Amino acid sequence: MESKALDFFAIMKKIVLQTSIEVFPDLAALAPADRELMDRARRALQHSHSPYSGFRVGAALRLVNGAVLGGSNQENAAYPMCLCAERVVLAAAAVQYPGVAAESMAITAHYPGKELREPISPCGACRQVICEVEQQHGQTMRILLRGDVGEVFVLAQGRDLLPLGFGGGVLER
Repeated sequence: MESKALDFFAIMKKIVLQTSIEVFPDLAALAPADRELMDRARRALQHSHSPYSGFRVGAALRLVNGAVLGGSNQENAAYPMCLCAERVVLAAAAVQYPGVAAESMAITAHYPGKELREPISPCGACRQVICEVEQQHGQTMRILLRGDVGEVFVLAQGRDLLPLGFGGGVLER
């Protein structure tokens, strides 16, 4: 009986997943290009259509060709059909600049009556899309996250948001 238990544990292994996040105390601590991108995400908040939740999200995307686009969340009374700011801006980039990889994305949010002091992170669906855009172009995308005020989180790549994410390579024949 002991040998079976030992055999069971002999095949077990452990995988440790780690994500490294650079934390900047505020916008002033960012490089000028990153401040500009975060400012563009902030300006995109005014185009949010969020009459049901009131939770506004803005995203800005810088492409490798230098183009910068903005996007905001677009709600619908049928909540599952809502569009997140991250997917809005990634789709706009795919249409306006086909084949051009994304370099970095800034995401921020605002909720009336509450000052968001912690960085806002993308939902699971957006994390999946960000990872697939990186795979599609063979290039990582830096992710900058911020609430209304306070710290800015910077991740080196979208995959840091979704370790062990499902990839299209599984579907290849």
